Amino acid sequence: MDLSRSTFYYQPLPEDPEDEILRTLLDEEFTARPFFGTRKLRIQLKKRGFQVNRKRVRRLMRELGLSVIYRKPRLSIPGRRHKIYPYLLRGLAIVKPNQVWSSDITSIRLAHGFVYLVAIIEVFSRTVISWALSTTLEKDFCLEALGEALRLGKPEIFNTDQGL
Repeated sequence: MDLSRSTFYYQPLPEDPEDEILRTLLDEEFTARPFFGTRKLRIQLKKRGFQVNRKRVRRLMRELGLSVIYRKPRLSIPGRRHKIYPYLLRGLAIVKPNQVWSSDITSIRLAHGFVYLVAIIEVFSRTVISWALSTTLEKDFCLEALGEALRLGKPEIFNTDQGL
């Protein structure tokens, strides 16, 4: 029957009645201090007489849809003089090959560092036209991939993100 016995005989455990009380307390504490994470919330619950571990607090927070508010790293801030170009693809129907090409760069983590991959894609057919790898973020490998792609055709629009 392709059904294991452990699955067939499994009986789900009833929910712990203490979980509902903890959810209410977590909601109160989180509303008062939305910057508290699982460690501090666990301490607050301990002060109220509940012995819980961080995993349980994390699970209950996930069930409640709560996530901590904290300052996140601002990694993609454009320079002051960075020109913002208009987005040409908004509302454009892509109906033929070589109408739009797109390009992007991504990093791939390896055991001893990173390699960088640039890919140029023909948007209509969603085909990778060319790609290149590099261990540095120098422009040469991007130009190499672009040159290889231009030998195959010429797009009407070449779209890349602006790195914003």
